[in-house]
Amino acid sequence: MTAHQITAAERLMVIDGKDVGSAADEWFERESPAHDVVVGRYPQAGVADVDNAVRAARRAFDEGPWPRMSGAERAQLLYSVGALIRRDAEQLARTEVLESGKPISQARDEIEGSAGLWEYAATLARHSYGDAHNQLGEDVLALVVQEPVGVVGVITPWNFPLLIASQKLPFALAVGCTAVVKPSELTPGTTVHLTRLLLEAGIPEGVVNTVTGAGETGSALTSHPGVDLISFTGSTAVGRLVARTAGEQLKRVELELGGKNPQIVLPDADLDAALDAIVFGIYFNAGECCNSGSRVLVHRDIAEELQTAVVERSRQVPVGDPLDETTKVGAIVNQQQLDTIERYVGEGNADGAQLLLGGDRLSLPTGTGRFYQTTVFTGVTPEMSIAREEIFGPVLSLITFDDLDDAIRIANSTMYGLSAGIWTRNIDAALTAARGIRAGTVWVNRWMDGYPELPFGGYGASGLGRELGRQALTAFTETKTIQLQVGPRTARWLPGEA
Repeated sequence: MTAHQITAAERLMVIDGKDVGSAADEWFERESPAHDVVVGRYPQAGVADVDNAVRAARRAFDEGPWPRMSGAERAQLLYSVGALIRRDAEQLARTEVLESGKPISQARDEIEGSAGLWEYAATLARHSYGDAHNQLGEDVLALVVQEPVGVVGVITPWNFPLLIASQKLPFALAVGCTAVVKPSELTPGTTVHLTRLLLEAGIPEGVVNTVTGAGETGSALTSHPGVDLISFTGSTAVGRLVARTAGEQLKRVELELGGKNPQIVLPDADLDAALDAIVFGIYFNAGECCNSGSRVLVHRDIAEELQTAVVERSRQVPVGDPLDETTKVGAIVNQQQLDTIERYVGEGNADGAQLLLGGDRLSLPTGTGRFYQTTVFTGVTPEMSIAREEIFGPVLSLITFDDLDDAIRIANSTMYGLSAGIWTRNIDAALTAARGIRAGTVWVNRWMDGYPELPFGGYGASGLGRELGRQALTAFTETKTIQLQVGPRTARWLPGEA
């Protein structure tokens, strides 16, 4: 498909079940990062629009049926959302490709994964429960119950817009919360589409509201006093701002932030399997992924062998038009991100790392779009910026180590702790690394596999809290203790007591 065959879609926000523009009648456009044509036009939400959305969510929570439905009723509706996502899968995938620049094959996989998240969250709607305590004394029975926290502000990034919204929103809805969702201004299309699918599924008006806009829209949502919890995924720098604002209001916050994730390769590893995971781990989504395996820590004894293989395999990765079925690496999301990648590559060269492959922009025959070569550095040391900081691009750092203790030390040498991996046939080494590395997920002889049943989140600057799994419900609930008197109460303070 050529650029002139791509048309722009105009999509309104959804507030209280209605399609609306912004109060100020302001709009912004999204241009395809691969084709340099406008692919979407959206309202720029201001403070008044965010206020309307929060008020709608508050009414739906305080007065509406959603929090008062049985878990079985909510489960049925949430499950039907998964079916609707699958029905519209090709349309959703195409929207993600045009707005994000990711390959169409990858987008389709993410849409399928999103549907699965809604279906899994539906099962949890029937399994939110507390505890009963009947050993506190013969005259007391205590109940500990979980109640929905209230109105949730959901702020999602541009790299996996539908998938990350689906890691948050259905779990909040499962326990009876209502929500206002603010997707990235770079990739809002699938989130707006999702909101309409929720209404089609029968979820009541006002339960989920979507506002579109840039950073000021997110700030208005974060600081709104009617929001009880903010669930944010994005950069660590912005996450700190979100946490600061929430802290000033004593508002609950859940943060899924950046990563500088290591893969450790020991001499006894299955090198073919590790090689495939290394190349996938760094070039998946053009490296614009918090779980990107951007650091490979390789034992000195096999460093040269692995280095040669990584460079050769990286040369073979198809970079190009994301609408092409054979493409594995698409476009960089915008010029700002492309500039960031170039800056880090420049710093790597200046710091003395050896550039083995890539390191420059890539021009397609069409002459359109922003693309970057698959890039590999060796001779990287842990103190270099390319080894410590999140680049969010297709740039791999190869770092050598001498023994497992050294590898664990290097793995833990950044402020991040989102994920890590180890490649070895030695179970003792695998468990030593898994226990020693401070990261929320550790993969052993695999990389970047995810399941709705398993919790996800990080240590340190990688965030606060966990998404997915049964633990996901904890973020969206408040714990209440109820004490019941059993039988007559023994008087202690009434007048006339002895």
